[in-house]
Amino acid sequence: MTDYNEDGSGLTLSKTAGPSRRGVLKAAAAGVTVIGASSLLNIPFAGAQDMSNGAANFYKSDKAKLEKVTFKTAYKTNVVGNLHVPNDLDTSVKHPAIIVSHPMGAVKEQSANLYAAKMAEQGFVTIAIDLPFWGESDGEPRQAVSTDFYSEAYSAAADYLGSLPYVDLERIGVIGICGSGAFALSAAKIDPRLKAIATVSMYDHGTLYRKGLGGKQPLEEYRAFLQSAADQRVAEATGAAVAYTAGAPIALTGNAIGDEFYDFYRTPRGEVTPAYASPKTSTMPTVVTNVKFANFYPLEDLDRVSPRPLLFIAGDQAHSREFSELAYEKANEPKELHWVKGAGHVDLYDRADLIPFDRLKSFFEQHLSV
Repeated sequence: MTDYNEDGSGLTLSKTAGPSRRGVLKAAAAGVTVIGASSLLNIPFAGAQDMSNGAANFYKSDKAKLEKVTFKTAYKTNVVGNLHVPNDLDTSVKHPAIIVSHPMGAVKEQSANLYAAKMAEQGFVTIAIDLPFWGESDGEPRQAVSTDFYSEAYSAAADYLGSLPYVDLERIGVIGICGSGAFALSAAKIDPRLKAIATVSMYDHGTLYRKGLGGKQPLEEYRAFLQSAADQRVAEATGAAVAYTAGAPIALTGNAIGDEFYDFYRTPRGEVTPAYASPKTSTMPTVVTNVKFANFYPLEDLDRVSPRPLLFIAGDQAHSREFSELAYEKANEPKELHWVKGAGHVDLYDRADLIPFDRLKSFFEQHLSV
């Protein structure tokens, strides 16, 4: 199997990576672990989806104004977001607001902007953010994994929203998509200003990398994953190019999960390549930092978020559904697990006919009311 250098050329992994790891890396997709091949290939998924029907990733609303904004984190770095404000909003009074964050490896123009625009049409002030190290937000190296910085971005967004005269800081909600669902939960555990949290097609990359899909990852694969990152650190410390891993495949693989991500990230349906990235390595975190997910435990102490409400939305055909189920089990009331019939994981990124915007509207109207 091959990871990728900065220019998209191949970089062979160390011999510590076993055959099954090589096989699954080939079919890996943004938000899908590069380890645990046996579990990945044995999880049920929607096998005959029409992966473009109803797709609206680049939706633009004529009912809300969009403005690019920049604000500081507690670490004095910049986060960039797209602020969506309903055209008819009464700015003389304060309103609830929602922070929307993109899938792992994506940017705000992929999925998050769609959700932010649609929720602005429902009357909410919304902001779609680029997580640190991704898109237009600060962070070096580009496409690095740092769950602490990711979590901080939500608190920084709350700071910014609270500075707007027409936003009520006591009524801030969050929508986290894919990996951002877990990042949002991590933020909510330590920031009580985040009053209502919804996740969509959530991935818990911590559990994923430690145990694999379905919890079936052999220990030797986990150790090989750690070793490959350590080996790459040594290589880069002595002058090797930055290497990237996971992310959406750059060609169709015949693996239904990988191809589901390819259809979104590598076709006009949802493809966005930031200026700093290569079309072959966009969506891919760096090998050296990707290992940080092994120390990510977003679902531990999740019960302490209560009495703030949690809504977990997932497709009933999604290969990732186990993470929403696990989070629901660990959370205390008030909580809800909402299944979208017939939907796979990536369907809920942009298929506007399947995304339950009405349920999101009612959830936030109920829990962000005065």
